[in-house]
Amino acid sequence: MSKSVLIIDDSLYMRTLINNALTEEGYNVVGMAGDGETAIEMALELEPDVITLDNVLPDMIGLDILKVLKEEGINSTIVMISAVGQQSVVDEGMALGAADYIVKPFTPEGLVEKVNKACNK
Repeated sequence: MSKSVLIIDDSLYMRTLINNALTEEGYNVVGMAGDGETAIEMALELEPDVITLDNVLPDMIGLDILKVLKEEGINSTIVMISAVGQQSVVDEGMALGAADYIVKPFTPEGLVEKVNKACNK
């Protein structure tokens, strides 16, 4: 059975790119969110196997969303994605329970490789 994915990114272009890359790899994209509030609602409702989580959204930052989801006890594998590659942000994301961290820009192949790896941890 293919793994379900929720894509969280404020950029339609990035959501489309991530969706296409993961769908081609056999993942089942069950939802997409462009802001934090929608993202949290969808994550808790859908309980996807995997969540790709952008760190900069219009209403909140990904690290805060990650905190909320982990407090709610969600078991999804969360892969952070951000243009911010600062080591402190990466470290905080990993400490909060993210399985991996992808820095933009990335290739579809690189994305798929990281998500596959995160799922197999």
